[in-house]
Amino acid sequence: MIVRTKSRTGSATAVSASDARQSRWALAALAFGAFVVGVAELAVVGLLNLVARDLGVSVSTAGALVTSYALGIAIGAPLLTVATTRFGRRSLLLGAVAAFVAGNVLVALSAGLGPLVVARVVTGSLHGLFVGVATVIAARVVTAERRGQAISLVFGGIMVSTLVGAPLGNVIGRALGWRAAFVAVAILGVVALAALLCVPRVPQDGVGRFREQATAALAPRVLGTLGVGLLLIGGQFTAFTYLVTFFDDVTGLPDSLDSVFLLIFGAAAVAGTVLGGRLADRGPLGAMIVAAVVLVIALVGLFVVGSSPWLTPVALVVWGTAGFAIVPPYQLRVISSAGAGSDLAATLGASAVNAGIALGALIGGATLAGPGARAIAVVAAIICALALPALVLLRAADRRAARRIA
Repeated sequence: MIVRTKSRTGSATAVSASDARQSRWALAALAFGAFVVGVAELAVVGLLNLVARDLGVSVSTAGALVTSYALGIAIGAPLLTVATTRFGRRSLLLGAVAAFVAGNVLVALSAGLGPLVVARVVTGSLHGLFVGVATVIAARVVTAERRGQAISLVFGGIMVSTLVGAPLGNVIGRALGWRAAFVAVAILGVVALAALLCVPRVPQDGVGRFREQATAALAPRVLGTLGVGLLLIGGQFTAFTYLVTFFDDVTGLPDSLDSVFLLIFGAAAVAGTVLGGRLADRGPLGAMIVAAVVLVIALVGLFVVGSSPWLTPVALVVWGTAGFAIVPPYQLRVISSAGAGSDLAATLGASAVNAGIALGALIGGATLAGPGARAIAVVAAIICALALPALVLLRAADRRAARRIA
């Protein structure tokens, strides 16, 4: 059934969905699928010691399993998107999850580090493809004024996985072995695949020849948004990657409280993702500007109050809420700015985020080795602040374009 509603601008909006209930079930299934791929990414963090011991390598060498997955998301996902551009979005979604299940079975069966790394690159690529397609579908099974909230549900699934992924992997790995953890991910993937069967077919806006898609997806306003996302996420991960070290060296927390503070941050991040979805529907760029300003203030605040065990959680709550309220409007802006290249742009959004994570971790490591743990908060704030002028320029360009149309 085609449901027609009125957007805030008064124009008619057509949304492909059999009915409102099917739309809700579809969004729930997409969120669960996002949770599963998020668990697959993060479960290995809690397993590195076990993998290293089993394969006879150092923990730092085993860390290649984290890096290879991120590379798959950043590089492999856009390539897969280009290669599958003529497939229907629903078919591609189901195929990506089925291949993801098979990939995690291969991870569990891999006999050495080399095959493990290759399997992680493949599953990371499928992760990125899934997130890109899932956000596009989420935006198309709801009315135009709820697209930000729909996208936030997909990222909400990923955020929940950040809370439970590493602990879940560690618990299963210690009880049954690290390979069992990836079998468990594969089983979750099968459940997700069954749930995703309820997702309806949606209109395929991002179609056409590769040149047409690439031209639209690499338009200046899209590239500008991708650059902003890289800075805002990269800046956060400059500090987040070494947050436990910050707690130990600056806040002076006992080891037993590290996980509590991380849980506080994670809960705030989930709440921020939901809030960001609601703000995105009022205007993606405006939401990003407000959240980015609050984020910079929170990171500076963490630098100032980081030695206080009582005030640090306050800074973490503000940081987590504002920092992850950026994600839904960012992804909505990327998709809506790309036009015919929206499907490719959706995976480029995830690529830019993961590139930011990788760069942020490198900058954070260099800061830790130089000025020290306390400085990572202020360096993170500086990087995030660099995105503010770009956001203002993007908004000014949008206003000029609107005046020309008017």
